Amino acid sequence: MDLQSAYQKAISFAANKHAGQTITGTPLPYLVHVCNVAMEILIASQHSLDFNVTSAVQVALLHDTIEDTNTSYEELSEAFGEDIAAGVLALTKNEELPKAEQMQDSLKRIKAHPKEVWAVKLADRITNLQKPPELWNASKKSSYLEEAVSIATYLEGGNPYLENRISKLIQSYKIYLL
Repeated sequence: MDLQSAYQKAISFAANKHAGQTITGTPLPYLVHVCNVAMEILIASQHSLDFNVTSAVQVALLHDTIEDTNTSYEELSEAFGEDIAAGVLALTKNEELPKAEQMQDSLKRIKAHPKEVWAVKLADRITNLQKPPELWNASKKSSYLEEAVSIATYLEGGNPYLENRISKLIQSYKIYLL
């Protein structure tokens, strides 16, 4: 499937699944976040060798469907294939684990996948390292930043372009801790 067709199919699916959801602390539709992650992937692909942009864009657009909607792994696999569904599942936190273990578990599962899945995780956190929601206290902001550092460290070597982007954003995010 060509990139444009793959994008259209995935964005339509994500739009239907995330309908009515908004980005935390804003009136913006959640689809804005999903599109921002895909945009990071599209730009990163221009700076990356041997990068399957079609697969990565689909995973980016669908990355929160299992975690944040009623989408099942089976439904995603049927619509987009096993590889895309498996990438999305790796990016999905296992809520049966204690909260403190969920990110590390997800990172381990992500690392078992192609580097395009690593890139989606980096792009997701890059997109989220903007001004934090007003309702977040200092502790939440600090732990979110620590988690970003952990993500960047664990996925080092996956995509130099996105690693550079997240490193810069980690530094600039520190103003929100003051």
